[in-house]
Amino acid sequence: MRKNSAKKRETKNLNEILIKQQQQQQQLPQQPQQPQVQQQQPKNIKKWKLILSSIDKLKNKFENSLNLKYDEISFDKFVNYMYKPTDAASLGVCRALFGLCMVLDVVEERGLADIDLKWGDPYGCHFPLINGMKPPSLAWMIVIYTIMWIGSFGIMLGFFFKLSCALFLIPYWYIFLLEKSYWNNHTYLYGLICLLLWGTNANRYFSIDAKLNNKNNDDNNSVPYWNYFIIKFQFFILYFIAGLKKSSKEWLEGYSMTNLSQHWVFDPFKLFLTNEQTDYFIVHWFGFIFDLTVGFWMLFDKTRAPAMFFCAAFHFMNSRLFSIGMFPYVCLATMPLFCNVEWPRKIHLYIKDILTFNNNKSTNICENEKEINADTLSSRTTTILSSTSSSSSSSTSSVYDENLYQEKKPSDGRMYDKIQKELKTKNDNNNCLKPIIPWLPRPEGYTMKKNDKPTFKKKFVVVLLLFYIGIQFFLPYSHFITKGYNNWTPGLYGYSWDMMLHSWDPILIVVRVHDNKNNEDHFIDSQAWVPNDRWTRHGDMVIQYGQCLKKNILRRKNETLKYNNKKITTTTTTTTKTKTIDEWNKISSNISIYVDIRYSLNGRFQQRIFDPTVDILKVNWNPFKNVNFLMPLLTQFSSYRKKMNEITKHVYSWSNYTDVIFVADYPGTKFENFFNKEFTNVSLQVLTGEVTYSEESWNDKITVNKNQRVIVATDKLHYITTTSVYPACYMYTYTNRTKEELEINGTTESPKKRTGFPLLKELKYRINNWWQALGQIANAFLHLIYDVPMMRRVPKTPNYHDNY
Repeated sequence: MRKNSAKKRETKNLNEILIKQQQQQQQLPQQPQQPQVQQQQPKNIKKWKLILSSIDKLKNKFENSLNLKYDEISFDKFVNYMYKPTDAASLGVCRALFGLCMVLDVVEERGLADIDLKWGDPYGCHFPLINGMKPPSLAWMIVIYTIMWIGSFGIMLGFFFKLSCALFLIPYWYIFLLEKSYWNNHTYLYGLICLLLWGTNANRYFSIDAKLNNKNNDDNNSVPYWNYFIIKFQFFILYFIAGLKKSSKEWLEGYSMTNLSQHWVFDPFKLFLTNEQTDYFIVHWFGFIFDLTVGFWMLFDKTRAPAMFFCAAFHFMNSRLFSIGMFPYVCLATMPLFCNVEWPRKIHLYIKDILTFNNNKSTNICENEKEINADTLSSRTTTILSSTSSSSSSSTSSVYDENLYQEKKPSDGRMYDKIQKELKTKNDNNNCLKPIIPWLPRPEGYTMKKNDKPTFKKKFVVVLLLFYIGIQFFLPYSHFITKGYNNWTPGLYGYSWDMMLHSWDPILIVVRVHDNKNNEDHFIDSQAWVPNDRWTRHGDMVIQYGQCLKKNILRRKNETLKYNNKKITTTTTTTTKTKTIDEWNKISSNISIYVDIRYSLNGRFQQRIFDPTVDILKVNWNPFKNVNFLMPLLTQFSSYRKKMNEITKHVYSWSNYTDVIFVADYPGTKFENFFNKEFTNVSLQVLTGEVTYSEESWNDKITVNKNQRVIVATDKLHYITTTSVYPACYMYTYTNRTKEELEINGTTESPKKRTGFPLLKELKYRINNWWQALGQIANAFLHLIYDVPMMRRVPKTPNYHDNY
């Protein structure tokens, strides 16, 4: 009764105070209202209001995503955000799929199945990044590959995950540094992804380690958010930097990837587009827009589904178009990282529900499965949303009442800690997944406690991540520092992300060894002792090739001198010559090596890439200085490409056997060329500049000016010298008589049937590779343990040391 009477008194007093305030307001004199002058706002104010409102919306989205106010952002809070507990399910599945791709990649593109062809030649020329690095013997190289293969299995299974990453990563980067000519963007990407996985806890789901360490605590089910962030960033920058590189004039004008539309994957587009339009709009412009924007579309929920559809279609097409190994499948395997982190658990529960024939899904779904939406937590009351179970008891429920939060004031941080503790302790143990502890937003007024401040280790890890991000943005544009690796295009093909940006068409590769003592020339097959022709485009590799070639020639000479009665046979295009020991004895050790290499870059005139008068054995090379014997690209003739296409179409219209070659050369340079008898109607026409034409038996020269034509003799050398003060451009037109005769006689090869998606053929190919890989491992084991001789296959391409 006393309490009721006290409440009545308080209400009476409040009513009296309100009545007095109203009376005082009525007694005040009312001031006359001044007429309001309507001020016309400038027209730009509305635009600025729209801009400011859009900025506010972006700011609010940013704050909601971080659960932080923009004004309250600090480095410590950013560190806490990067370390917020996140479900490890999606990361674990993507780790397993990436490991599976690496299991296949070690056998195929890394080359364990064909390791005897790649690394078996003890005298083969290799191109390491660090001069002086030499590959071990074939048996020990197989051991290194085997260790790397075991590591890939461990990554896939999540078994001794950290050790498996080390077993894979160390041999991988050693092999990567050992051979620059094998570099690709995706080989560089694999090493980065494995390096990032090594620092994560990706083995906490869908792994043997997770089964062996099955403890009932939330730390084994969650990972810090940065585990997802850094890998998603790596794939984001893969697309984004590739898109930025495709913004070049070469790509947007459609000269980088020509005739790609002839492949069957573009048949749907050719229903309403021509081949040229498909190459231009689909390959170049759509590829540019896709790479530049797909990383952003994958980040947002509303655009993620269509972005993933186009991304999957893009990578499936690439798997059919190019021989790039597991790269498309690695990108497909890591796409789910951009999705909700719980998707594997939901699929697992769905499949489990189907297998148990239980239609009541609510009994199989844990209330803690869903992450708590941070927006539902306010400063005054916090309602934690969860799905309710029809038969759940209070001991197994994870539904939190508002009263739990109303016991204390919102500013009291103890209630926040209590909710976190309740989230960790309440768990459904009856066939229900462990709850995922979300990163709860702190209520207003909550002060950070000492134990909430990030440790030095966490800060150091975040600083390393920021440094890594900066390096990844800087490396693709760092070629102004490493000038020694530049050619007509900047940098080595690996870390630049300039995928498919340049099309190199080799026309002529001549390697000439000059004996300075005897004044004699010897010509070497450019495929001798090298794994591929990548060395012909980079000055640093050309120098390494010259040093290797000199060692092999002198070694071959010394070996030959030991066998006085042995003859060495060399095969040329026309005749077979026999050289005796006396001829080898004439070759001195004082030699010079010259290369004359011609390329056509992105449909331009073919031209020399290196100065053919420079002895590559005497070149001083520095990784931070320009290659001094590199000849500049004749970009002033880039506009001729449209005219060149018109001339090519005109020449093709003559017959099915005619063709054309476009050549550009510098003033004062001399071009030696040869056409054999299978070519007829060979002619030379000058497009710009002035040249002289002569043959090997002539004493005089013929001057050929612009738009003039001269007949070229076959089956003999001819010489073209540029006499104008500026570069000259000319073209050869000819008829392939052999091709014509074969078609007339009906002996031409029938066109290959399009196999589309040859699953059985690829499966058979992979099974054969695995058998070969296991055979290589067995051979290395028998050789190292029992000293059994190693079996080595010989490459099909001609190899200089085998026949000279």
